[in-house]
Formats: sequence, structure tokens, C-alpha cells
Amino acid sequence: MASPKLAAFVVAAVGLMLAGASHAQLNPFFYTFTCPQLPFIVLNQVSTALETDDRAAAKLIRLHFHDCFANGCDGSVLLENVPDVIDSELNAGANNGIQGLDIVDNIKAAVESSCPGVVSCADILALASQVSVVLSGGPAWVVLLGRRDSRVANRAAAEDLPSPFETLDILKSKFKAFGLDSRDLVTLSGAHTFGRSRCFFFTGRFDNFNNTGLPDPTLDAAYREQLRQACTTPTTRVNFDPVTPDIFDKNYYTNLQNLKGLLQSDQELFSTPGADTTAIVNEFAASQLRFFIQFGNSMIKLGNLMPPPGTPSEVRLKCRLLNPSSAARDVM
Repeated sequence: MASPKLAAFVVAAVGLMLAGASHAQLNPFFYTFTCPQLPFIVLNQVSTALETDDRAAAKLIRLHFHDCFANGCDGSVLLENVPDVIDSELNAGANNGIQGLDIVDNIKAAVESSCPGVVSCADILALASQVSVVLSGGPAWVVLLGRRDSRVANRAAAEDLPSPFETLDILKSKFKAFGLDSRDLVTLSGAHTFGRSRCFFFTGRFDNFNNTGLPDPTLDAAYREQLRQACTTPTTRVNFDPVTPDIFDKNYYTNLQNLKGLLQSDQELFSTPGADTTAIVNEFAASQLRFFIQFGNSMIKLGNLMPPPGTPSEVRLKCRLLNPSSAARDVM
């Protein structure tokens, strides 16, 4: 749980973002007059969630990533299945086991109580991600706001989210498709400095990696045996960072240097021969400040991913459900 001093810093930092107003495009001042208390509400709700759930911060930023990588940052990842209406992205394999929707529900309910029908679920995810990182010891960045919530989901796009089992070339191509380069890939992967992963995402590295009959040579042998002992079931959750599992820091990168990246997709960033990502890992392992600065920049780029033009949208009253037609607000 964050100290009062840190919480005060977040309030001050986010409050400064709401000092003016413009509605032409995404900007930090979008809710200055319509919901000026928004950053305080999100801060309070995320802080409350962290009191009882050490994984709350990681859950929220994962939801934001998975939202933006499927059809842009439009809140579509939150939509539940409705036969013949919504083929939910939550049903995609890449979203199997995704959590944190209850936290988003609580944030949205508090926001609706204060500013009904004003703040999109997509913006809540973006702002909650920043607050989650700061409350976990990481950097703040200016959160651009003004997104709308899609009235459609894109399960096919969600099925093509970056996978824990993919090679560096595939990962780079998926990021490049969204205008994100190798530096963004290494930086955003650094969110694995906190949170947990279920064992079935990495136990294939233990014995018969890629049908070689041998363990993954880029996984430290002693660490491999620690993980084997920890993985009592395929769904057991293990810390991404064995040292500071709930703190947002640069340990993710030092872990990669020590061949202790939990997922194949993590370790690929450092251990792929001749890769340009290796130097970036070394840079961030040597300087937490450089990582923090770049993380904010890459999160802004991620948050700028928009749904295709003409996508029907609204400000959802409940994040998991489309607005009833009679209550729909400003549908485009």
C-alpha cells in the first residue's frame, strides 16, 4: 500500500494535468470542467483495491494493454458476451484468466456517482494504469484523455495479441503493426516487473523446449528448478520478479541478464542472438531513470492507439455492457 506522501504526490501530479481544457483530440484536460475530481476518484479506488489485492495494479495495466492491442484503446476488452450482439474479447485465448474487471466496476461506479454519463471506461483504464504504476513505485506520465467506448468488440484481434510463446521476430512484427518499435517493445514488456503468471505459460521451457528434448537453454537452471517446485498445478501463479514482485522497478531487466525471465517472450528480448533489443535491456538494467522516462513515453504511444474510423461508440454507463438504446449517450 502506498504511503500518504506518495498518494499526495499522485493527487498533485494528476491534478496538474487538469489545469485547462480542450476537446479537439486526446488531451490531459478533457474532464477539467465535466469531472474535475476524476483523478482523485481513480486514486482512491486503486489504493483501496491494493489494500486487499497485491496484484490489483498489474491486473489493471494488463487490461489496458489488452484493450489497446485489440481495436485500439476503446474499452472493448471489458465487454461481456451477448449472443448475436457481442462476441466478447474476454473469450479469446489471449484473455484467458484476465482479471481486474471487478476493480474497474468499482472505479466506474464511483465515477458515475460523481460525474454520471461523462467518463469513458477506456479512459478509466488509461488513468488507472498510470495510478497503478505510481502507487507501486513507478513513474508518472501525462495521461491523455477523451477516448470513447466502442459498441463493438473484436475477438479476432484479441486472439492475435502478443503471446508468451512467441519469438522476438513475431513480437516485433506485432508491435510494429501498431507503430511501436523495438524500444517500445522492451519498455512495455517491463510491466512484467510486477504481477504474476500462471505456470502453464512457461512450464514448456522446463524439459522439452520446442521439441528439443532439452530445457530452454536461456532459462537459468537453478531458477528453473525453483519454478518447477513452485508450479504445483498448471494454474498456480508465480511472481514475474522473484525479488520485488509487487514493486515497479528495473529488476525485470536485471532478471533477463541473469537468465531469469519468466516467459519465453521476456527472455527473447535479451537472449536472441544479434537482436537490437539486447542493448536496450542492458540500458534499462543499468538505469532505472532511463526505464521510467521511456515507460511513460511508450505508455502515451500505446494509449494513442485508436479504433478504426467509423467505429460506433458511446460513453458506457456500465463497463461490461452496452448502453440500452434509450440511454445511449452521443453514439457516433
